[in-house]
Amino acid sequence: MSTLLYGVGKTAFRRPWYFLAAWLLVLVAIAGVLFASPPDLSSEVRIDGTAAQTLIDDLGAKMPLMSGGQGIIAFETTDGSRIDTGANLSALLAAVDGVYTADHVIDARQVVAQEAAKGPASPTLAAAGAIAQLDARDAKSSSTAIPLTVDGLPVPGVTISPDSSAALFQFQFDQQTFELSEETIDGTVAAAEHAMDGRDIEVLPSAAMMQVPEILGAGEVVGIGIAALVLLVTLGSVVAAGLPLATALAGVSVGVGGALAISHLISMHSLSAVLGLMIGLAVGIDYSLFIVNRHRRFILDNELTADEAVGRALGTSGTAVVFAGATVAIALLALAIVQIRLITTMAMTATGTVTIAVLAALTLLPAMLGLVGERICSPKARLAAAFGQANRMPSRSKPTVAARWAEFVIRRRYLAAAAALLVAALLAFPAAQMSLGLPSGASYDPQTPQRQSYEVVQDRFGAGYNGPLVVVADSGGRPGPIAATDIAALYQDLAGTPDVSAVALGGLSADGRTAVFSVVPSSGPSDPQTEHLVQEIRGRAAEFATRRNLDVGVTGFTALGIDVSDRLADALPVYLAVVAVLSILLLTLVFRSIVIPIKATIGFVLSILAAFGATTAVFELGWGQALFGIDATSPVIAVLPIVATGLLYGLAMDYEVFLVSSMKEAHAQGRPGNAAITQGFDQAAHVVVAAAVIMTAIFAGFIFNADPMVQQFGFALAVGVVVDAFVVRMLFGPAVMSIFGDAVWWLPRILQRLLPDIDIEGSGLARELPDDRPAKTALAGGFSKERAIL
Repeated sequence: MSTLLYGVGKTAFRRPWYFLAAWLLVLVAIAGVLFASPPDLSSEVRIDGTAAQTLIDDLGAKMPLMSGGQGIIAFETTDGSRIDTGANLSALLAAVDGVYTADHVIDARQVVAQEAAKGPASPTLAAAGAIAQLDARDAKSSSTAIPLTVDGLPVPGVTISPDSSAALFQFQFDQQTFELSEETIDGTVAAAEHAMDGRDIEVLPSAAMMQVPEILGAGEVVGIGIAALVLLVTLGSVVAAGLPLATALAGVSVGVGGALAISHLISMHSLSAVLGLMIGLAVGIDYSLFIVNRHRRFILDNELTADEAVGRALGTSGTAVVFAGATVAIALLALAIVQIRLITTMAMTATGTVTIAVLAALTLLPAMLGLVGERICSPKARLAAAFGQANRMPSRSKPTVAARWAEFVIRRRYLAAAAALLVAALLAFPAAQMSLGLPSGASYDPQTPQRQSYEVVQDRFGAGYNGPLVVVADSGGRPGPIAATDIAALYQDLAGTPDVSAVALGGLSADGRTAVFSVVPSSGPSDPQTEHLVQEIRGRAAEFATRRNLDVGVTGFTALGIDVSDRLADALPVYLAVVAVLSILLLTLVFRSIVIPIKATIGFVLSILAAFGATTAVFELGWGQALFGIDATSPVIAVLPIVATGLLYGLAMDYEVFLVSSMKEAHAQGRPGNAAITQGFDQAAHVVVAAAVIMTAIFAGFIFNADPMVQQFGFALAVGVVVDAFVVRMLFGPAVMSIFGDAVWWLPRILQRLLPDIDIEGSGLARELPDDRPAKTALAGGFSKERAIL
């Protein structure tokens, strides 16, 4: 591998325009496809096999009009006036009319008129009449909201709050909201807003009318800026710092752009593109940084020409980059074992972006280095290196910060290991309270219309109106339509269930064999009481089948979120076990050791648990939200733990590979246990620290995205990287290795014979190539060692 990459590096360096032209051609082709066919992203959270999803699919076949997405718009007067009288009522009716005539919105008024035209033959009217008789007999209504009536006739979909200061308009699209274009959703909201022009009435669409999150915002740009600053400090010149950034941007443009270009062929969640951008920028910059740093060291320390240095840089650091990228890809592709299409699509997008980042680092970067040539190291850097080479006295050389840190950890290895475990445990502790769910309006910041709508509905109508359940009753294999009396009896059963605030009949299928109810819980979509209510209704399925002759199920966005969370929670331990076994096998193969893979895997688990705990503390428990400009509590996004596990595993292995391979190289050169740890740490720590800071800055930038799903992913990954790099790899790792001493490199003889030698540090290449470092080589920029000494 190292010999192949050595040749690739030198070829790209000598013929840069061939490689640059190839990359430019790919970018132009992707841009052309995107221009001709804009990306088609979805906000669908679909997990086949769950009870709620199966019921949605079945409902789509039996009652197409009822299977579309639901739109909710809240209206609230800002001056305290009534919304159901005078000019306010006229504006509200105009808004209803505007929405009902918008594209893809089902006009419920026409549906009501069609049922009325059927007269006594209408099963819906018969069922509604039976329900009305029950309410009249019991002298009660199951709803706390007041249906809006005009001239004695109800306005379909509109209810008024008890204090008459707000109205809730619920309507149906003919497609799921994730299938609708952004223009359709915006046009629907605009129709309502236009009717309210000049009125003191706020128009607040709910989070149910989801939009695709912004892929790149101000926070992400700031993160890239911080990454550029770290590169400048680490590499010492604008030219050297610009190359990793340019390489990463080109790679992520191809990776994410390519994913967007095929989004018409493969259903892709909007979060997939955002994750691809996150991971692509982070690893793209880091991988290029490792190679550029090694390239400069070969020039400054070994006095090689830039041509020779780039080949050796790819043969050494490039080999580690290939393995690191392959590790990330394998970990992500292993997500396919969960057998959830949403997760698999995210994993494939991120894997493709990482793979392209590796290719960019191995081909585009050396080509750009070929254009830069010897200017990659400034005359000032060469002069400093020349002075250092001339005056270096090993016995009197001053230890670096990294070397002093390694020696400190080694001296206090037991205390250091215990401290790392304690820090990780404290951060992980809140994870015991972690609950999973999907984002609701409560997940958004107070300045957003989604959060404002959620709060208006909660305050004026009740929290449950933000996430009504959809209860579907079907006659099953029984002959004939459902009897109106059975529908009314089920209605009464549902209305009498604890924690139910309101029940309404949504409609019947054309054959009268399927009925749909809207059940409003007394608690919010993410509350434990709501989950208990879903389980209670499902648990009474046998009772409903016996007493009411109906097969009853629960679906809707809230029920779907509960099912998704349960399914992913069950899959997470299995995936963690797979990743742990994978980690041990891969690292045993690479480092030919038993202790190192176990140590690395324990460290990775600590990082994951710490990330989960910190995310739970901030987003679910609300701790320290002011530090991040967040003011919303919600469950941890259901897909986050399992996807973040795959991403953080791959990133953790990056740091493990670059640090430990340097230590292994020192040990292979004859240095004993602690000396090899110190030297390897000294050589690799500064670039690993820079890489971790860059990756943290990239991820942290996404915390300020408006979408709560993106916020949580950015935060979890940023915390995971910080803990893994600075607590696990810089503290726990060296301490444990020092505790085991030379035994850390032990491998049973049978495995020594069976396992191939990966040679990730490129020592085989060093043996093949001559040591062509001259004793007195003219340095680029007009300096020679003799002149430098003078």
